[in-house]
Amino acid sequence: MESIQAIKQRFGIIGNDPQLNRAIEKAIQVAPTDISVLVTGESGVGKESIPKIIHALSHRKHGKHIAVNCGAIPEGTIDSELFGHEKGAFTGATQTRSGYFEVADGGTIFLDEVGELPLTTQVRLLRVLENGEFIKVGSSKVQKTNVRIVAATNVNMFEAIKKGKFREDLYYRLSTVEILLPPLRNRREDIHLLFRKFASDFALKYKMPAVKLDEQAKQLLLRYRWNGNIRQLRNVAEQVSVLEQDRLINATTLQTYLPNIGNNLPQVIDDKKSESDFSTEREILYKVLFDMKNDLNDLKKLTSELMRSGNSQQVQEENQELIQKIYRSEPESEEIINPTLSEPSEVEVLHIPQETTYTETAKYDFAEEIQEEETLSIHEKELELIKKALERNKGKRKLAAKELGISERTLYRKIKQFDL
Repeated sequence: MESIQAIKQRFGIIGNDPQLNRAIEKAIQVAPTDISVLVTGESGVGKESIPKIIHALSHRKHGKHIAVNCGAIPEGTIDSELFGHEKGAFTGATQTRSGYFEVADGGTIFLDEVGELPLTTQVRLLRVLENGEFIKVGSSKVQKTNVRIVAATNVNMFEAIKKGKFREDLYYRLSTVEILLPPLRNRREDIHLLFRKFASDFALKYKMPAVKLDEQAKQLLLRYRWNGNIRQLRNVAEQVSVLEQDRLINATTLQTYLPNIGNNLPQVIDDKKSESDFSTEREILYKVLFDMKNDLNDLKKLTSELMRSGNSQQVQEENQELIQKIYRSEPESEEIINPTLSEPSEVEVLHIPQETTYTETAKYDFAEEIQEEETLSIHEKELELIKKALERNKGKRKLAAKELGISERTLYRKIKQFDL
């Protein structure tokens, strides 16, 4: 059995990445068998090399090796290409034609982009894999073939199966052994080696000195994502070799050959967009202020009712809907209007106690004080109420807030507002 290094030299494979070595090792191990192999990986990673290795190391090496790009053949003619057709089977079929499975009998067929096969063709292919039988288009005669199938795809097969675009039973027949080739961005140490190989090949082809990269250009080469993988790297090497007069390439020059290299750079903010965002935020702030004004008016109304009746139980029952409205809207308003305010760690739910926390005598005294100050404004009465509640509860905001029938957060704001 040939070594991995010998196989690389024989098939012109460059790189020492562990994932790449493992893929080649699996190809060497499976080659002597007739097991179906599915090669997976992104477009441009070099999947076509694996079937060549498998065929060359198998007992079928003297038979034919046919590569078929399933994605490039129109859906209407794919069956005819793969399985052949009889004369007169369809318009234009002027003679009988042998398909790839008949021609490759005793050899290997490489089905590239197998994920693009139509469902009807997938059924025919499944029959070949199961018992080696196929039927030409326009014929009723069953024919036998002895081929080794190696398939490749860059499609996520599980997604394709989930969407009903690929048969699950065919997938498991094709992927008896699955070989994954890593994308170029996961083979950082191989990128510069590949570039040098391509540059050398193109220098020989076009009869000119090979291009070289300076240190910054090398780093740029390694950082680039290479969505097109080895195919894209080869194209860049060819472009640089042909178009650049200077044989030492710097990062600035190389960057012009790498599309979308600036995707990760900071973007300039559009002034119009900023103005629009600011206008939206201003409208939201105005709405919050307007809602706060309405909440304050509701609170004044509630306070006035409390002062007039002196019975918190009755006020709670009569104004339950108003209390709930104030409670629901208050926290959001507080955070927006005064976000830097040092708020108490515990926020008490708005609740007017069912039972008053002061004596009946104090209650009547309180009513007398209100009676004496009837000429004061609502603002002054509200201030006086808060002072009385704080005095009665010895400065404890939580108890004072309960007595007033407001949340501790609201009381805290009032204290700040009136500078108590």
